[in-house]
Amino acid sequence: MKSKLLLAAALCGILFSCSSDDSSSDNPTPDTNFTISLITGKYWTYDVEDSNANQFRDSLYISGDTLINGITHKKFKVKDDVAAGFYSSSLRNNGVRESDNKLLLSGDLSLGMGEQLPIALDLTLSNFVIFKKNAAVNEQLSSKTGVIEQEFSGYPIKINYTLKSFGGETISNFTSPNNDVYTNVRTSKIVLRASITTEQSVGGFPITVTIMPEQDVLISRQYIADEIGVAYVKTEMQYQLASLPPTIPIPFPDSGSQTQEEFLDTYN
Repeated sequence: MKSKLLLAAALCGILFSCSSDDSSSDNPTPDTNFTISLITGKYWTYDVEDSNANQFRDSLYISGDTLINGITHKKFKVKDDVAAGFYSSSLRNNGVRESDNKLLLSGDLSLGMGEQLPIALDLTLSNFVIFKKNAAVNEQLSSKTGVIEQEFSGYPIKINYTLKSFGGETISNFTSPNNDVYTNVRTSKIVLRASITTEQSVGGFPITVTIMPEQDVLISRQYIADEIGVAYVKTEMQYQLASLPPTIPIPFPDSGSQTQEEFLDTYN
């Protein structure tokens, strides 16, 4: 339970700035001269590492066409239906299509987030923009807001959350932290912001108690290479609880953080 409430532990299932490797970015004016091929049979393998020294390997591929709301999407799957990385988990069993220079995702992002969070978020998405070829830096691409009420450790809790995607940089030459070099790279960012409250009776009157003030609990940045796809992902998850009265015992640490990186290894 402790590791799961990296409520920066959801989405995820979370700012981080660009590393010194990004210093080669000259941020030229974004355009649409950029290719991401959604072709059945394409695959990517990723080496996944986290700040707890855990290492995994994900195999992501396009299995074929799927109809979602009557529109054809490409369906993404992972080998053995198991994924450790945020990016592969987010695409697993979901549909992606390209429209107007954007990549739109439809499906259930909760599959990836629920494995890292102890709370249930409704992250069913429809036409959620995860990438835009000619997006300006920090241009908001999509947003989903929700409220979840559930019981946790005997207390009724309310979770307010917003999932947003943003456009990023255009980088002429990018060197990933494992020294792989890519040209014509664009970035995209996913941010999950959330707050948690509960109610407690004082003198017979209900009062709202803040368990976790509103904050960014997950920030994931994807580096997408022209004609290749996602080449590197860095996801940071973190949370800081409020100072709570002893009448509300919360069975996990007051704060937590975890960083995860996904490195492209092979692709077809």
